[in-house]
Amino acid sequence: MAEFKQVSPNAPIGEKLMTWVDNRFPASKLYKEHMSEYYAPKNFNFWYVFGSLALLVLVIQIVTGIFLVMHYKPDANLAFASVEYIMRDVPWGWLVRYMHSTGASAFFIVVYLHMFRGMIYGSYRKPRELVWIFGCAIFLCLMAEAFMGYLLPWGQMSYWGAQVIVNLFTAVPFIGPDLGILIRGDYVVSDATLNRFFSFHVIAVPLVLLGLVVAHIIALHEVGSNNPDGVEIKAKKNAAGIPLDGVPFHPYYTVHDIYATSIFLFFFAAVVFFAPEFGGYFLEYNNFIPADPLKTPAHIAPVWYFTPYYSMLRATTDQMVYVLVALVGLGAVLAIVRGGFSGVAKLVIAIGALVAAGLLLTFEAKFWGVVVMGGAVIIMFFLPWLDRAEAKSIRYRPSWHKVMYGIFVVVFAVLGYLGVQPPSPIGERVSQVGTLFYFGFFLLMPWWSRIGQSKPVPDRVTFSAH
Repeated sequence: MAEFKQVSPNAPIGEKLMTWVDNRFPASKLYKEHMSEYYAPKNFNFWYVFGSLALLVLVIQIVTGIFLVMHYKPDANLAFASVEYIMRDVPWGWLVRYMHSTGASAFFIVVYLHMFRGMIYGSYRKPRELVWIFGCAIFLCLMAEAFMGYLLPWGQMSYWGAQVIVNLFTAVPFIGPDLGILIRGDYVVSDATLNRFFSFHVIAVPLVLLGLVVAHIIALHEVGSNNPDGVEIKAKKNAAGIPLDGVPFHPYYTVHDIYATSIFLFFFAAVVFFAPEFGGYFLEYNNFIPADPLKTPAHIAPVWYFTPYYSMLRATTDQMVYVLVALVGLGAVLAIVRGGFSGVAKLVIAIGALVAAGLLLTFEAKFWGVVVMGGAVIIMFFLPWLDRAEAKSIRYRPSWHKVMYGIFVVVFAVLGYLGVQPPSPIGERVSQVGTLFYFGFFLLMPWWSRIGQSKPVPDRVTFSAH
C-alpha cells in the first residue's frame, strides 16, 4: 500500500482537497506525466493541431449525440418524424442536429489531415508503429460509426445507401447471403436493421472508439511525439534528464491548441449556421425525403468522406480483374527473373501467382470490389513496414518523394470527386487508374522509398522562434 502524503493543517483548502484526492487517485501524477512534465518537441508546426482538434470533435459528437438520443425514435415508422421533431419543435434541436451532422464531416477532415501529417513526417516509423496502428483502428471505427449513424435519419439516401453497402457483403463467397441477413436482421433493410445500427452507433462502436483513443494517447506519450524533422528528442537530454529540444506540453502546446481550436470553431460555426448542408455534401438533399423502399433515387452515392473508397469499389469491373491478373503475372515474372531468389522460392512464387490469378478469375468482380474497398483501408496498417526510406521526414527525403505524396493526394481527391458523380465510361477509367496508383503507392513503397539520396538529418531539431 502506498504511503499517504501529508499536508500542513494550515494549508489552503484547495491544497488539502488535492492531497486528499492524490492519496486515493493519481490525479496530479497523471497531470504531470501527460501535461506539465510531458516534453514535446519544440518545433511543432500547424500540422500538429489536428490530433487535438479530432479529440475536440469527438467530444462535440458525444455531447450532441446524447441530446439527440433523448428525442430520437429508433423505429422505421417514427425515425424520420422524430428527426423532424428535433429540428422543428425541440428547443435548439436544430442546432444540436446540425452540430452533429457537421461534426461528422469535420471529424473526417481533421482525421484525414492528421493521418497525412503522420505520413509526410514518418510518424509511423519505429518506435511509433503501435501509435499508428491504434490510429488506423480509430479511423476504421470512425468509418463504421459514420456509416451506421448515416442510416438513422431514415431518409431516402440513408435507406438506399445502406441497401447498397449492405448488399455488397452478400458478394462474399459461400457466406455472403447469410452475412447479409445477419447484418440487416432481415431480408431487406428494415426496422430490424435500424435498431441494430442504432445500438452499434450509440453504444458498441463509441465504447471501442473511446478505448482506442485512450490507447492511442497512452502509446504516444510512452514513446514521445514525433516532429517535422523526424529527430528523436529523447536522444539529447540535460543533466536533469529533460530533452534539450523539448518543452512542456502545458502550457506551451495547450495554448497552441487553444488558438487552433478558436480558429476551427469559427469555421465550424460558420458551416453550422450558414451552410449546414454544405451544398449537399454534408447533408444530401434526398435525405430530407422519408425513406421509400419503392422509389429508388436516380443516383445513390455515400457521403463525401467515403467516396474515394466507393470509387475504388465501382472501378473493380471484369476488365479491372483481368488487369489485376496481368499485374500478378508480371510481378511474379519480375520476382523470378530479377529477384535473386533460390529455385524453391521461385517455384513458390510461381505457384502463388497461379493461385492468385485463379482466385481472381473464379470469384465475381463485385466481391473483389469489396476486397479492394476494404483493402484500401487495411493496407495503411502495414505502412510502418512498407516504408524503407532512410529518412523519416519528407524534409530530408529525395525531392521527388514530395512529388509522389503530392500525386497521392491529388489521386485521392479525384477518386473522392468521382465517387460523388454518376457512373460514366471516362470516370470509370480514371477511377481504375487512380485505384491502381493508390495500391501501387503502398505495395511498391519498399522499392521506390529506397530510391534516391536522402539529405543529412540533423542531430537536433531545427527551430526558429516565432
